[in-house]
Amino acid sequence: MKKVLIGMDYNPSSEQVARKGYELAKKLGAEVCLIHVLADVSYYGVNYPTFMGYEGYNEMQVDLNVISELREVAKDFIKTAARHLNDDSVITHMAEGPTSTAILDYAKKWNADMIVMGTHSHSVLEKVLMGTTASRVLEKTEIPVYMVPIKKD
Repeated sequence: MKKVLIGMDYNPSSEQVARKGYELAKKLGAEVCLIHVLADVSYYGVNYPTFMGYEGYNEMQVDLNVISELREVAKDFIKTAARHLNDDSVITHMAEGPTSTAILDYAKKWNADMIVMGTHSHSVLEKVLMGTTASRVLEKTEIPVYMVPIKKD
């Protein structure tokens, strides 16, 4: 394992996913890339508390009609998250499109050996109606996926 791609969504649980993925990558001696996919703009309207050192979404109102501004905010989020790991070798990638497709496409382009993702506790109805990003990635991946379980407290 030489390259580990860690999926980060805009949710405080991503800090746990990033840390677990980063720890695994370091034990394997692998390069790390954090990926964030700009897919559903509704996530960016949620007012979460500060996590991984990033306060940007709390202190400003993002104009969801201005996609270029949203891209810059998303890039700032993923770069700030990477800096929070205190390792200058961690790289980042911001993609756009359907989340699972974007993750799989970049994993292939970057030649990732493993994908790390969190699994959120979605309701049964949500899973039936739209599935989950994790299950879509697992369905179509050609490389190992390390799942970090995230439970709501």
